[in-house]
Amino acid sequence: MTRLAGRRWPAIITAALAATAAVMPGFTVGALAPSMQDALHTSRTTLGLAMSAFYAASALGSPVAKRLAARLPVPVALSAAAAVASLSMLGLSRAGHVAVLFPVLVVAGFANGLVQPAAGRLIAARAPDRRRSLAAGTIGAALGAGTLVPGLLVALVVHPYGWRAAMAIAGLLALVPVALAPLTRTPPTERRRTAAATAPMPRAVRRTLVLWAVAAALSATGNNAVASYFVQLGAHSGVPDGLTGDLLAMSAVIAIAVRLVAGALADRAPRGDRTVIAGMMLSGAAGLALIAAGNPAAFLAGAVLAFSAGWGWTGLLLSAALRLLPDRAENAGHTVQVGVYTGATIAPFTFGALSASLGFAAAALLAAVAALAAATLMATTISDLSDLRRVAVMRPAMMTARRGSACGEDAAGHRAEA
Repeated sequence: MTRLAGRRWPAIITAALAATAAVMPGFTVGALAPSMQDALHTSRTTLGLAMSAFYAASALGSPVAKRLAARLPVPVALSAAAAVASLSMLGLSRAGHVAVLFPVLVVAGFANGLVQPAAGRLIAARAPDRRRSLAAGTIGAALGAGTLVPGLLVALVVHPYGWRAAMAIAGLLALVPVALAPLTRTPPTERRRTAAATAPMPRAVRRTLVLWAVAAALSATGNNAVASYFVQLGAHSGVPDGLTGDLLAMSAVIAIAVRLVAGALADRAPRGDRTVIAGMMLSGAAGLALIAAGNPAAFLAGAVLAFSAGWGWTGLLLSAALRLLPDRAENAGHTVQVGVYTGATIAPFTFGALSASLGFAAAALLAAVAALAAATLMATTISDLSDLRRVAVMRPAMMTARRGSACGEDAAGHRAEA
């Protein structure tokens, strides 16, 4: 255990790399869509459907993936997710027809669902309480890195070598966390199921998790919609395409930095996680509202705010869920995953339909309303997470004590009869 504790950060970083690799198939198809559209003789709508299939598989398959990740050793779950992502992108680099994209992305999306539950178990087992938010923020930074890597491939590889080479390189990069996966071993005691882990979850805890998942879905819907139509929104606001592309890459870097800084700061006051999450979602709503203004200055400010604060809460939500469910780490990761990928599934087509009928400004304003609703939901949950956690931990212990007392009474009765 001491040896594992001394190498906790290589393990956390490896898990973050696995999370980045697992989410890359969806983001890479999105980044390479213009080139793929011509080569595969398909439409933007069809490619959008394929991307949504990836996120839908992550969200809908999450309950099964959660149970599978709970049974597999953490290194196996993380390496499997990264390996499937690698094989998916290598296969897509050889695709000759658009129909191939759908089954490949569905499989990759399901494998992506293994990551958050496994990462939750890793953090619960190997990250100390005083560094748990930073560890979760490091895992959460994978979403930012998942958009940054395809963007770099578009800038450096697509023009001279083509989209197939870029997709193949992405597939090879995804093999890195497979090789490093043994670093994520957890102690043998982590596999033991405690009374708290096997007892029914208290209703108050379950209700809070549902509210958090809905809030995550609403906030992710608004921010993912803007990310999907970033270039079009920039053009609508009068920002040149070149500057919009640079801003998108810069925003991804800012999103990574914000997750790490927010996690480090949250470790100093862990009870304030929920308040900080609500504040970030509210800031993201403000950024989306600025984007809706439709002028260059407001777009630049809104984009940075939406990508930094609006996306910076994912690691904190995982950390808060882990503190609420210390003995159900896979459930904590499942909560974040379902919310984020549900929003990612419905965002592109919903925003596309709204922008086509109402215009980009109205669609961005509705995305801001969704983010505002998310912040409101977070603000209405129980403020003192330690009390709610105490309910989650004490109730199973009380049930165990009652069962032990009942067994003692039965034994006494049998002795009396004898």
